[in-house]
Amino acid sequence: MFYELIACVRPTSMNEVREIAKTAGMTILNGGGVIRSFTNWDKQLLPRRVRKHQTFYDRGYYFIMRFDSNAKAQEEMRNTLGLDPRMVKFSVVKMGNKLEDIALAKEVKNVGMPSSH
Repeated sequence: MFYELIACVRPTSMNEVREIAKTAGMTILNGGGVIRSFTNWDKQLLPRRVRKHQTFYDRGYYFIMRFDSNAKAQEEMRNTLGLDPRMVKFSVVKMGNKLEDIALAKEVKNVGMPSSH
């Protein structure tokens, strides 16, 4: 299955972001998954103030990781991130069964749209 992880790490250092991204990625790889892309969004303002582990945050380092994996590896990654005190928040969204299915659906959608001239 093809998933997208959107994660927000406390705004202390980029090293923490690297460590968390590496941990999440290695969990997926060790579970037989494949990392498709990784995007660093740097430090961003949160939509609203968040309280996590008795601390309030209004900013955080965001990153997005897209990956293929089985449900077990994805669940293990969620559990690992959920227990990490450096995480402010995260969300995993199932994008589809395979990357190719997503690309094909996007292609079909774009074919049906009128061209803008």
